[in-house]
Amino acid sequence: MNLPKSTLILLLLALGLGGFVYFYEIRSATQKQEAAVQAKQIFSFTEEQVAALSVKTQNQTLKFERVDKSGQSSWQMKVPNDTPASGGTIAYLLDLLAKGKSDRTLSVSSPQLAEYGLNQPQANIEVKLKNNETHRLVLGNPNFDRSFLYAQVDPPAQNTGNVDVLLVSPDFGNAVNRQLSEWKSQNDNKPSTKSPNPSP
Repeated sequence: MNLPKSTLILLLLALGLGGFVYFYEIRSATQKQEAAVQAKQIFSFTEEQVAALSVKTQNQTLKFERVDKSGQSSWQMKVPNDTPASGGTIAYLLDLLAKGKSDRTLSVSSPQLAEYGLNQPQANIEVKLKNNETHRLVLGNPNFDRSFLYAQVDPPAQNTGNVDVLLVSPDFGNAVNRQLSEWKSQNDNKPSTKSPNPSP
């Protein structure tokens, strides 16, 4: 079937335009999605970059340092005791910090921070990286259905004007609100078992 030349040109133009629109829309949507995912990431560091960690709750203050020996990495509690730390407990918190995402960000005035529990937070987490950068995550109250916690990332020394408040996973609360014994290495918590003296 022979199509008139003008119809063929219009058909080619329509196909070209359709292809351009399809490519542009798909590519644009992908880029927007990537940007949205990037925007939700709380921090950009990895677990391996963390050299020291401190957790301050309303009940206790804890400080930990990474110890590298013979190619093996472990954690040492420095405050309140100088003792080996629980690798699993530290790893759980670091995984949340390195991979955690924020559901959304609210812009609120500084006086409103009290409403979100951020003027007297339930916890302050500070991370020191191997390049000496420090980052902070401040955890406030849960939201109305307890599906998120209000939080601040790297809050300024003085809150003036509007500040960003993030909604983060309640797992952060579970990760930091622990008994002191849970932060210590289980090997350190076990009572020493001495062999009984042989009877004469």
